[in-house]
Amino acid sequence: MRKPPLPMVNRLPITKARINLGQLAKRAHVKGEYFILEKDGIPVIGIMDADEFEDYLELKDPRVKRQMEKSNQDIRAGRTRPAQELLAELRQQKQRSPIKPSKKA
Repeated sequence: MRKPPLPMVNRLPITKARINLGQLAKRAHVKGEYFILEKDGIPVIGIMDADEFEDYLELKDPRVKRQMEKSNQDIRAGRTRPAQELLAELRQQKQRSPIKPSKKA
């Protein structure tokens, strides 16, 4: 029986990653590649597929797993809304009740 090939791990400077971020995200998601981004030759951050990252977080901390399960239940039950909608609501609330300056003693 053949073992599946190991995922490709790529190292590159953050400046180059910034220019090609969309392409890196696609390769991480579609091809399962990993990217280690370096600043001045020092590894500082990694890029991987979000599903795999969630799996990693679940293994690391059971509380994260419970939080993600609850979030997925909320999504399935329709108890979510787009972030833009929430931000618009918060902006409207801020405009209706501006913060009053505090009085100095």
